[in-house]
Amino acid sequence: MASSAVDSGRPAESGHPRRPRSRAKYEQRRREVVNASARLFAERGYHNTSIDDLVEATGLQRGGLYHYIDGKQHLLLLTHEELIAPLLARAEAIAAADLPAEAKLRELLRAWVAHVASHRDHMVVFNEERRLIESDPAWHDVRDARERFQSLLEGVLREGDRTGRLVMEDIGVVQMSILGIVNHMPQWLDPEGRLAPAQVADRCLDLLLRGLLPRRRG
Repeated sequence: MASSAVDSGRPAESGHPRRPRSRAKYEQRRREVVNASARLFAERGYHNTSIDDLVEATGLQRGGLYHYIDGKQHLLLLTHEELIAPLLARAEAIAAADLPAEAKLRELLRAWVAHVASHRDHMVVFNEERRLIESDPAWHDVRDARERFQSLLEGVLREGDRTGRLVMEDIGVVQMSILGIVNHMPQWLDPEGRLAPAQVADRCLDLLLRGLLPRRRG
């Protein structure tokens, strides 16, 4: 897709190298730019961050920065893409694994919480700034990826309910409860804290499973 207006929010595909090795280096450097920018947006806010601030944070000249992005709004879109794409890929692999539903749910939460810990800035930016680009045509890819992730979570819950490994009166309420717990974690989760992300995930899931596992009779 060709580059358009500076703050269009659409990918600047014309800047992508054609050779695989060069393209990989380009994507890695752009990911570094996105991560540095996400950190700045989370600390200062999107509107309080200037292009000059981004130039300083990334160590690039202004022209070099625009080699990787179309503008600030495009950078905001890339921040959201970097947040959801790796998590979705991992979730798809877990959902397809030959595991009982509760084991899938545990692995999914572990991967999810680890992703929150490594992408805290991205989640803060997403929660605070998403409305700025929801009207952009390019946003539909991010929205579709988020819906796909939620569908995978729902599928694991339904599998558990169908097989009797999990018991739920209302799958929708359970799903939204899990989403609420994890999506709120950027407000309190410390990746270097007392518990590792996997331990946090396990403790949250153990709390949930007390209400989801079938109760023994007698």
